[in-house]
Amino acid sequence: MRRIYFHRDSQRGEIETYKWLMDEVEELSEALRKNDKKALEDEFADVFAWLVSLANVVNVDLEKAATTKYNDKCPKCQRTPCECPFL
Repeated sequence: MRRIYFHRDSQRGEIETYKWLMDEVEELSEALRKNDKKALEDEFADVFAWLVSLANVVNVDLEKAATTKYNDKCPKCQRTPCECPFL
């Protein structure tokens, strides 16, 4: 994503890139409501792409952040699989 979009997204800036991410999340919500498998695949891919792009714009290594926080276990209960109670 960095090679493909960083130049454009960094020019767009973090707030506008965030807005694009939120638009894609809304499209994912619509695909979930319709239960449309193809649309779901497309929208999950779009949400992922915009999330990664936003992380790049704000100089966050998303892979490192996720690995550090989750480290193969739930960060709250420290278990795999998670044993946190549903709220």
